[in-house]
Amino acid sequence: MKVTTFLAARAARTHRRAWAAVFAALAVTSLLLGALALTLASAGLGHPRVARYAAAPIVVAGDQYTRFTATPWGSEPRTTEAGLTERVRVPAAALGVVRKVPGVRAAVADAGFPVGRAGRAAVGRPWTAARLAPRAVRDGRAPRGAHEVVVGGAARVGARTVLRVRGADTAYTVVGVADGPRDAVYFTEGEARRLAGHPGSLDAIGVLARPGVATEELAARVRAALDAAGARSVGPRADGDAAGLRVLTGNGRGAAEFLDAAPARVGLLELLGSVAATVVLTALLVVSSTVVQALRQRAGELGLLRAVGATPRQVRGAVGKEVGRVAVGAALVGAVGAVPAFLALRGVLDARGALPAGLELPLPPWLWSAPLVGAAVTVLMARLAAVFAGAGAAKLRPAEALREAAPGTARKVTGLVLLLAGVSSAGTAALQSGAAAGAAAGAAAVTMVSACALLGPWIADGAMRVLGAPLRRYCGPAGHLAAANYRAAARRSGAALTPVVLVTAFIGVQLSAGATLTHAGAAQAREALRAGLAVRADGGLPAGAMERIRGVPGVRAATDVVPGTVVLARRETGEPRLDRLPVLGVTPQRLTRTLDPGVREGTVRQLRPGTVAVGADRARSLDLRPGATVTLRFGDGAPARLRVVAVYERSLALGDFLFSRDELLRHGSRPDGARVLVTVAPGGDRTAVAAALAAAVPGARVETTPAPVRVAAEHQALVEVVTMAAVSVIGGFTVIAVLSTLSLIAVGRRPELRLLRLAGAGRRTLRRMLRLEAAALALTGLAVGAAVAMVPLLAFSLGVARTVPHLPPVPAVVIVAVVAATTGAGTLLPARAVLRGRYPGSGAAGG
Repeated sequence: MKVTTFLAARAARTHRRAWAAVFAALAVTSLLLGALALTLASAGLGHPRVARYAAAPIVVAGDQYTRFTATPWGSEPRTTEAGLTERVRVPAAALGVVRKVPGVRAAVADAGFPVGRAGRAAVGRPWTAARLAPRAVRDGRAPRGAHEVVVGGAARVGARTVLRVRGADTAYTVVGVADGPRDAVYFTEGEARRLAGHPGSLDAIGVLARPGVATEELAARVRAALDAAGARSVGPRADGDAAGLRVLTGNGRGAAEFLDAAPARVGLLELLGSVAATVVLTALLVVSSTVVQALRQRAGELGLLRAVGATPRQVRGAVGKEVGRVAVGAALVGAVGAVPAFLALRGVLDARGALPAGLELPLPPWLWSAPLVGAAVTVLMARLAAVFAGAGAAKLRPAEALREAAPGTARKVTGLVLLLAGVSSAGTAALQSGAAAGAAAGAAAVTMVSACALLGPWIADGAMRVLGAPLRRYCGPAGHLAAANYRAAARRSGAALTPVVLVTAFIGVQLSAGATLTHAGAAQAREALRAGLAVRADGGLPAGAMERIRGVPGVRAATDVVPGTVVLARRETGEPRLDRLPVLGVTPQRLTRTLDPGVREGTVRQLRPGTVAVGADRARSLDLRPGATVTLRFGDGAPARLRVVAVYERSLALGDFLFSRDELLRHGSRPDGARVLVTVAPGGDRTAVAAALAAAVPGARVETTPAPVRVAAEHQALVEVVTMAAVSVIGGFTVIAVLSTLSLIAVGRRPELRLLRLAGAGRRTLRRMLRLEAAALALTGLAVGAAVAMVPLLAFSLGVARTVPHLPPVPAVVIVAVVAATTGAGTLLPARAVLRGRYPGSGAAGG
């Protein structure tokens, strides 16, 4: 024990420069894992904000989840669930049931509906529900008549205001101004119930308790009363989806108001889990490579220890303690840096508006210890790397330490097997679609990078066989030296190659996958748009707007387009799966003259309630053709068996399903986000038509250069920010890995460079040799990394976008520049001490 401790302490002091590179890699690993641990823990504790129902300890709401049960192969039935983003309502009869529960002081009905006020979207509610927040009148009084309202924000009591509800414009008198949000408009209870347009149902019920009644006890009573009455959420649900009413307390009350928050939290957790898995795999590869390289350059020293009588166990123990000393300090430094890294990520998410409205990610004091989990994982990685590296060092014989051992056959076979597995996974991605294709492509990239790490020596040898001839022919003595060194130390060259391949392949795959989908989707959206004008109005268009638009002289066709969501229940390798998909609802009259989906089979003219058009990729995966039927669930959980009337091409832009506008609106609860696309007749004056449209639809905006129609992927801003942050941070991490590995190699080469100086090589020749080696390394790493990235990218692009991979020029140039700069710096900077001065330095070689 004392011997190994002594050896570890002396080695750590002697080889400070070598361990500095390992320290840097481990510190960055701990920082990344700590920041991810903080983000994951905060997201795990996340919940919708409690705002509208802050004064109500209990809220009764509809079931905002839909469920699907299936039996995987050779297993028991399993159930999965997905959040619904459209309002699921509560039957009005439940209000009477709750009011009779002992301990209930009051049960207040709440119902919200979209309102257009002064050209802006607002939300209408009954004034009685304002007490649930609570909200109070700041100026004036509560509404008493049907044409009286209380508004939020700034307004003048007694003023007349025109409000648009359900397409009808009606004048109301402002009798009060309330505190709270500006977009709130409060009506009398009877008027709000009429305007909501959902007779017999409510959004939610706020429950106020009598003094002294505990919330948990009262919630249990309310739950029992609703179950005894057989109360269920309003509307039909799929088989096996019970859809009972929810009794919410505590932070759960916010789910009754912010419907997007819970699904967004689940999506954020899945995204962060995927990023964390990638970070762990990348870090394991980098840390192992760095530790092994730090020990490999000391092969002579370790062989000498074995020669003077050190046992394999002592060598392994010394190596483990030496790595442990470095790992603990680096992990703690990284854990401290994880806090500002996490705060920076939160700042970017908030600045970009990537988090959906109402989603809170809490940070309790005890959560700040989460980076210690990342530090512990980092130390564990380092110790595992030390175990494998120490096992090889312990077996090292003194004679073997004087030369570089040739890589073994087992390593070559393992690398080839992984390479074939990566290519096979990429082939699977070409046959999949959507998330399955992305997952297969990601697995292929990771597997192929691991294969390249094992095959590094043979890749380096093969690259120099190609580059050696031009180096010797055109680069003089420096070229001869570079080619000879590169091939003679193939194992060392392969170790240097691994992080370069990793940074090129990882950043290339991450950036190109998203860019390919964006590029292909934008191209499809531009091809689909046939309209030259668009009409829209915040708060919705007035009733009869479509007829007036179509009657304007010079209008050839007009199509109303509204966004929505559906849920597709399916099986994936036997497992139940629910996919929430963005879709569009359209009016089918002359649709292809304003918005051409690229119909391949059937016709969209038959699109009406009870029918659907399906994107070609989704039709292929579900084996659908015109005349077939498909079962879907709308955004409120209602199931529908729909007849397919058309199959179309441009699904990346328009979504996987096109519905009749009327049917999609029937299951929606959001403020109307409709936009009417207008095509001007041939020879018509677009400016004159735009003016006529503005006159025909008062309060509407006419867009003379309408943006292409494209469905927005769910929580797209959140995915973009987290993905870009992951690419930037992991890309920076792999760059540090390149510098660390090359620095270790350069430190270990100092005796070799001194020997070349003694043999007569000049400083200029050695500098040029190192530059050529760095150039060869960068060129080989870029070529292999691009090949590794291209295989899964090509499969992914063909499987999802039916196009070749796309990478914008700027990111491509940045990748090349970063690789060139890091390989040059990592190769040249550590060698400056040897190349400085007229004669070789006589100081310690440094380990």
